[in-house]
Amino acid sequence: MIFTDTHAHVYSSQFADDLDKVMNRALNDSVNLIFLPNIDSESITPMHDVCARYPKNCFPMMGLHPCHVKENYKEELAIVKKHLNDERKYYAVGEIGIDLHWDKSTLAIQQEAFRIQINWAKELGLPIVIHARESFDEIFEIVDELNDDKLTGVFHCFTGSKAQAEHILSYGGFKMGLGGVLTFKNSPLPEAIKDISLEHFVLETDSPYLAPTPFRGKRNEPSYVLQVAIKMAEIFDKPITEIARITTQNAKDLYQFDG
Repeated sequence: MIFTDTHAHVYSSQFADDLDKVMNRALNDSVNLIFLPNIDSESITPMHDVCARYPKNCFPMMGLHPCHVKENYKEELAIVKKHLNDERKYYAVGEIGIDLHWDKSTLAIQQEAFRIQINWAKELGLPIVIHARESFDEIFEIVDELNDDKLTGVFHCFTGSKAQAEHILSYGGFKMGLGGVLTFKNSPLPEAIKDISLEHFVLETDSPYLAPTPFRGKRNEPSYVLQVAIKMAEIFDKPITEIARITTQNAKDLYQFDG
C-alpha cells in the first residue's frame, strides 16, 4: 500500500529542525511519494535541497504562487521559465492560480501570470497545479478560455461546491486535490464530492498548512495524508487499501510519473 501526497511544502522553514523525523513518519505510514510545489524564487533552492536529500520520495514542481505575484512578477516569472527550460525534471507547473483572500488589488497581474504559466505548461507538456482561493469564477474564466487537449492539472485543495466540481470535470484533463478540509467537522465537502468517481481525486496535505482532524490547528505533515484517506474511505465506502491504490495511480497519471 502506497500513499501519495501530491502537494506538500516540506522545504518550509517550519520543517528545518526535524525534517528527517517528518519524513520517517511519512515513510512509516506508507506515504512514499511527495510532490513539492514551488512558491517563488526564494523557495527554489530549499525545494531542490529537499529533493536531493530524498530523491526517491520528493519530486519538484516549478511555478510562481499567486500570493507572490507582486510588482516584480515579470522578473520572478523569468526565473521560473529559466528553470523550466533547464535539464532538471519538474513534474508540474505549480503552484499557480489566483488568490483573492489576501490581496484583491493584484488581480490583474495574477491573471496575467496565471495565463503565462498555463501556456508554458501546454508548451512543455506538463500539468498545472492550481491554487484557487476565493477565486473560482476568475479561475474558471481563464481555464474556460485556454482549456484544450494539451491542458491537464489539478485543482489543489479543492473546497468548492458540487457545481464547481462538475465544472472542473467538464474540462476533461483535471483532477481535484483533497486535503485536511475534508475531515473538518461540518465541512460541506463530503456531500459535494460523494457522487463523483474516485478516478477524479488525488490526496494532499498542503503541509505545513491545513492539518486534518485530529491535528487541526497544528503543523501539517505528509504522514497526515492518512487521515484524509481514512475520511475518503468512509465517504466512498471503500477499504483504505483501495483509496491508496486509486489515488496513487491518479497521482502518477497526473504527474506522468513512472517511478
